[in-house]
Amino acid sequence: MSGVICMENTIDTIYDRRSVRKYLDKPVNPDLVDEILRAGMFAPSGCNKQPWHFVVFDEKQLVLEIESMHPYASALATAPVCIMVCGDTQKEMAKGFYQVDCSAAIENMLLAARALGLDTCWMGVYPWEEVMEKFSKRFDLPSHVEPFALISLGYAQSRQERPKRYDSSRIHYNKW
Repeated sequence: MSGVICMENTIDTIYDRRSVRKYLDKPVNPDLVDEILRAGMFAPSGCNKQPWHFVVFDEKQLVLEIESMHPYASALATAPVCIMVCGDTQKEMAKGFYQVDCSAAIENMLLAARALGLDTCWMGVYPWEEVMEKFSKRFDLPSHVEPFALISLGYAQSRQERPKRYDSSRIHYNKW
């Protein structure tokens, strides 16, 4: 019975996750951030190379600076935490795989945050070379580590209802 309850909770977490761009002025417990990072590190990766690094920003001045560096990061104006997900080109299974692996880690983190009562917004950095370069220089990333995405993290000011997204016309069995 507990497996069914767990599955229902997992499905609800997936369906209820939203990109949130306005947060309450409420700090996030560092233990919750650590749990979210742990979930990210449990993502699958090519040949289990785990080519990710995470830079956590919880100082408001830095979070606001990051917002100013990315034209679509308005979610950081009120977010108490920002996580920069980076890919390590020396650890990826083959060229181009860190992007897939880091995406899996990010999705785990978004779902873990929702399951813990927190909200997020995924903001892409890769493959936007100009923005990648800004982040690499500003935060002194090693040359083999590339900024991939930002995640805002906090408690939503308001929650949206679950939308209807299932579309059977996009499903194809055994042929197009």
